[in-house]
Amino acid sequence: MTMKAIETLSLTKSYGKARGITNLDLTVNEGGFFGFIGPNGAGKSTTVRTLLGLISPTSGEARIFGKDIVRQRTEILADIGYMPSEAAFYSGTRVKDVIAFSAKMRRADCSKEAAALCERLALDREKRVEELSLGNRKKVSIVCALQHKPKLCILDEPTSGLDPLMQKEFFDILRERHAEGATIFLSSHILSEIQKNCSRAAIIKEGRIIALDSVEKLSKTKAKRVTLHGVNTVPEQLEAKSAEASADSVSFLYSGDIKVLLNTVSGLPVYDMTITEPDLEEIFMHYYEKGGENK
Repeated sequence: MTMKAIETLSLTKSYGKARGITNLDLTVNEGGFFGFIGPNGAGKSTTVRTLLGLISPTSGEARIFGKDIVRQRTEILADIGYMPSEAAFYSGTRVKDVIAFSAKMRRADCSKEAAALCERLALDREKRVEELSLGNRKKVSIVCALQHKPKLCILDEPTSGLDPLMQKEFFDILRERHAEGATIFLSSHILSEIQKNCSRAAIIKEGRIIALDSVEKLSKTKAKRVTLHGVNTVPEQLEAKSAEASADSVSFLYSGDIKVLLNTVSGLPVYDMTITEPDLEEIFMHYYEKGGENK
């Protein structure tokens, strides 16, 4: 039987009038590569910080590897590698000292793994943290989170500030860790990251989960992306959404009868037409518009 790496039951964090999270029911199986999707302010970071015990839940409960996040917080943290959305370090310290301090806090010798990660991420360990760009501060955070080879990696908006080459290297590292048995929990508003790397995902809206399934199933929709070349407006007969027009073409989402589409197009001066699956970003917007329905 597969152990649950993360399990929440009606987990709620209230900030009074400000929105937090409400009645979150979430399960991430051990060994999974899980995506947590939502725009800024949806409740992703609040969820992560509550799971880690950085803030206390208002009600509900949560367990990590079967351990209660409130009563067994110290035990839980030993198995977790956490990367916050914003990395902050003590001014005046060198990169190597930050990394060494992080390892010391875990009472572990991580020097070999830390050196390998720094080399792969092209991180200069001699620099002082105040000299670092946002991207290089992110790299320090990556090394601190992964150098002890945790069973569970909780990563909150991890790639902001990383250039495309480093983003690729970062996900290469994550896929290697996942292949070795680590559970990955990736919180992001960058939908392409979720679609390329995660097998399951949850979508959060205004502090509530509105969808939770495999990425494959979440990506399935009746709507198709239709592009017509030769016209620059959507025919009135078609019920279309998310239309984008240029000088001689128009692209839109269409979920109606395909025969109606073809009959309509046959009477127009169209010289080319493409019909493709919409990407996850478009589908995500439909979930948000419909409040959880994927139509």
